[in-house]
Formats: sequence, C-alpha cells, structure tokens
Amino acid sequence: KHISTLTGSMAGDSETRLEHRADGEQVARQPFLIGVAGGTASGKSSVCGKIMELLGQNKIDHHQRQVAILSQDSFYRVLTPEQKAKALKGQFNFDHPDRADPRVRLRHPLQVKEETVAVYPADVVLFEGILMFYSQEIRDLFQMKLFVDTDADTRLSRRVLRDISERGRDLEQVLSQYINFVKPAFEEFCLPTKKYADVIIPRGADNLVAINLIVQHIQDILNGGLTKRQAGCINGYGTSPRQRQPSESSSRPH
Repeated sequence: KHISTLTGSMAGDSETRLEHRADGEQVARQPFLIGVAGGTASGKSSVCGKIMELLGQNKIDHHQRQVAILSQDSFYRVLTPEQKAKALKGQFNFDHPDRADPRVRLRHPLQVKEETVAVYPADVVLFEGILMFYSQEIRDLFQMKLFVDTDADTRLSRRVLRDISERGRDLEQVLSQYINFVKPAFEEFCLPTKKYADVIIPRGADNLVAINLIVQHIQDILNGGLTKRQAGCINGYGTSPRQRQPSESSSRPH
C-alpha cells in the first residue's frame, strides 16, 4: 500500500492541525511522533493496535481520530518483475535497509506505489517498522521510541503461521527466507537499534503494564496535560513538568 499521507513528510513539512489559543489566534500543532521498532512478527502492529483500542480511537471516524498508525511496509520501493518473482518464492530480502529504510520514501511518498490510503491529520502518529531506528535522520524525528522485544522462537512460529495462511507460502520457502534473509538482517540491522529505545516492551501486546503506561502518556498529550516539550521528556527532549521521585528512575521496563 502507498500512503497518500496528509501528515506528509516526517522531515519537517508535515501537515499540521490548527490549535485555537485563548486569544483566538490559530497556531500550528506538529504531531507527536512515536517510532515502534522490533523484529519480524514481534507484535509491532499488535502493540499499535492495542494502544489505539485502549485510547478508544478505533471507535472514532477516521476523519476525527487524534492518533494515526503508519507502517514502514507502506514505503517499500516498487519491485521489478524479477524481484516480484523472487519474492513469491521467498527469495527476496525485504529486511535490508536498501529496501526498507524510509528516508527517501518519506520525503517523496507520491513516488512509492499506485495504491493509496488516506491518512488524516493527527495529534499523535505511531510509525511502526523493523528498521524505524536504523537511520539517525529518521530516528531523531521521534519524540518517543518503543522497541517490541519478543523472543526468537515466538517470532519465528508467528511468521511461519502467518506466511503460510496469509501469503500462501509453503514451510520450506518460509524457513529458507527466514534463515537466509530475515534472521541475519534482524541481527545486523534491527537488534542493534534496541539501544535507542526509550521504552522496551517485552512480550509485545501481552504486556499490558507497559502498554498502559504508554497509553497514559499519550492520553496526557491528547488532553493537553503536557506541552510538546514536556511530553518529550521521556527521551531527554525536554523537562518533566514535575520532579521525579528517586524510585521512578528504575520504573522503565527492561
């Protein structure tokens, strides 16, 4: 899918919502960007979906939603016929930065693919993908960075079941692609970026404690309880609106 995104380029020219100040003047509000990284089938989409569910956003019309989800999968280059043939056989590497790094695609989304999906302006944007934190240029755009950390056996079993049921591949193709491309790419390009995460979420969407903490933080942003600068304090972009107690320093999940 191609995102005909109304949030635009994350590099700074994104369309913004207009906020009415007390004096009646309209001011532009940039969206609060949250990156969600993690290995294949780690549960990135499920975590984003759970966040939307707990915020009640999935019950709201698309035009009115304050939170939007974008996927790195929507920004791959169009495959050549030869590449498509390899992909159908599980012989194409989608997990290499040359294919998935969104730097160019984010700036020129109209050049990506023909199929379009409209994404309306939002106050918070969740952007998920295996290589969300690989490029510093993109990584530095996120005010919050989440890494979904699920063990390799679980991820492999999920991918096998998904690719067989949803993509019509046989077991040999799935395992061959995983061993030759997916696993090496994860270890070389994705796993090292875990160190950049502000919050690590073990067990993915099953970790309701971590997700509820994130949901509360987003809710504060949506309710105007935190300024953008204050909201960025979770990764050092600003200062907290109150002084942390000593016990809070170790509350981050590892």
